[in-house]
Amino acid sequence: MNKHQAVLNRLAGLAILLTLLTPPTLLAEGNPSAVIRTSMGEIQLELYADKAPVSVENFVNYAKSGYYDGTIFHRVIGNFMIQGGGFTPDMQKKTTGEPIQNEAANGLKNKRGTIAMARTNNPHSATSQFFINVNDNTDLDYTGEGSSREWGYTVFGRVTSGMSVVDSIRFVPTGRVQGFSDVPKEPVVIESVEISDG
Repeated sequence: MNKHQAVLNRLAGLAILLTLLTPPTLLAEGNPSAVIRTSMGEIQLELYADKAPVSVENFVNYAKSGYYDGTIFHRVIGNFMIQGGGFTPDMQKKTTGEPIQNEAANGLKNKRGTIAMARTNNPHSATSQFFINVNDNTDLDYTGEGSSREWGYTVFGRVTSGMSVVDSIRFVPTGRVQGFSDVPKEPVVIESVEISDG
């Protein structure tokens, strides 16, 4: 092996080492970001298109269409999560598109600061609604494809800035409104959701 080839081999080895040591979030080039502008401040997100492509495309399409504008965080549980993206301030449920496939088996966990798709007991029923975890909610993670609980809830991004806003929302006074529990007494409005492509 000549000196030139030895140098090339060392460089290749260093490149592999750097790849192994680089956190996955730094490797995921091209992931879009989002800004949720609320009546209580801004929440910035990184969306994991590389890990949850169906869920991210779904969220992005709703956002770009203006669907989320004027909706509210309609379900707020202080030690659990804040949920929005489906109701108007007068608690009217908005019409949605078709439900999407559950992607909770993507290896992402429902940790504090992650955003995930809300759904019914049907694992593949998520449409427009999402929630931001305010604690590590391991009971929402994928464990198998048997029961609805085992399927888990698809994480598709994380808060990169504005967790203080999320924490402000989580502690607003809530009550029962038109048959719904855990509704903020003063509406927390999603004014807009802006997407920036990665």
